[in-house]
Amino acid sequence: MKKVMVCVTQQKNCDRLIKYGSGLLEDSEENGELLIVHIAHYDFKFLGKSSEGDALEYLYQKALEHDANLTVVRSNNVVQTLIDTAEKNEVTTVVIGETKNYKNSANMVDVVKDKLRSKDIELIVVP
Repeated sequence: MKKVMVCVTQQKNCDRLIKYGSGLLEDSEENGELLIVHIAHYDFKFLGKSSEGDALEYLYQKALEHDANLTVVRSNNVVQTLIDTAEKNEVTTVVIGETKNYKNSANMVDVVKDKLRSKDIELIVVP
């Protein structure tokens, strides 16, 4: 079964990522599951909003619209928590948005790509 995990960070970007992940399942001939994941560092506001309740409600509604499971986690190690969540849920594909941080050593996309490659999980970066 195909399992797509969409990683969302900021509310303004998450809708297009969720639609992309949902489309991957619609285009597939096999059954699948969609998992929407937000992993927030303890130092940052949830989804960049001052009202965490509103942000959670927004994500919950998006999950309902796309028949997806929703997971929200706070962590001091966002990348490792993302990898652990993918493994725990036996995810086949991870969808993330393109990062604006182009420094190779700090580029989250490259770090995630390297870690997922060793676990045979496909990574799709949406511009």
